[in-house]
Amino acid sequence: MSNPLVQAFFVGRAVAEVVNERLEVALTDALSDLGKFDAEAREQLRQFTEEVLERANRSAEAANSGQAATGSGQTNSDSGDLQADIDELRAEIALLRTELQHYRRTSA
Repeated sequence: MSNPLVQAFFVGRAVAEVVNERLEVALTDALSDLGKFDAEAREQLRQFTEEVLERANRSAEAANSGQAATGSGQTNSDSGDLQADIDELRAEIALLRTELQHYRRTSA
């Protein structure tokens, strides 16, 4: 390696090989970390979903047991009665909004 051009060629080649190897390791590590993050995120989402469904099921069971205890002598209302109840509630809300607006105008 007495010729500086030949020496520069081999040094450049060695630098390129080392840089290539380090980039390969860095990319492999980054992809590994990304894979771990993805797996952890999926696991957390799965656990979250299970917890939500479990709570919903418990709430539904509690509501059903509460209806069975309090409504044992009553029949379930049909969809017409439910719609009538909803309409009544909407009318009450509209009336309350009107009264609230009237109160705000008189007190201002």
